[in-house]
Amino acid sequence: MRGKSGLLPVATVIVALAAVSTSVAQTAPDSPPPPAPPQAPPPDPSASRGSETPSVTIIPSQRVQAILGQEVRSTADENMGRIIDVIVDAEGQIRAAIIDFGGFLGVGSRKIAVEWKAFRFVPAAAKRYRITLELTRDQVKAAPEYKEGKPVVALGASGSLETLP
Repeated sequence: MRGKSGLLPVATVIVALAAVSTSVAQTAPDSPPPPAPPQAPPPDPSASRGSETPSVTIIPSQRVQAILGQEVRSTADENMGRIIDVIVDAEGQIRAAIIDFGGFLGVGSRKIAVEWKAFRFVPAAAKRYRITLELTRDQVKAAPEYKEGKPVVALGASGSLETLP
């Protein structure tokens, strides 16, 4: 039954090994049965989420802009400061941005929370990307300073103050 190469066909070897293992098991009747293979724990549903391939969204670079550190101008083209932080609520919705207002080279500046709706984002197609604020310097100057860990009092587009939850 050997092939041209002098080797036994694989099926013959498998059948022979099965017969040997059966005869060994029958010659030792007093031996205890082999232990059952360990049971795998039930699958953890949260573990399977990590093995899934995440979705990917591709956004053309011309359509997005990072805003942290960006200068904010008033509608009268006054420098209103730079955005240094963004405040979100418990659902992840943007509620306000913190601007570093006033001062010179960071000295004497104050952090002011401004309601997100008060900002306007001018696309880059209009010469260069700009963030404008529908408030005057005097309105922002009169606003209370933002302090981390305290209730956020955000300056609204009409110049009114609103406490965010």
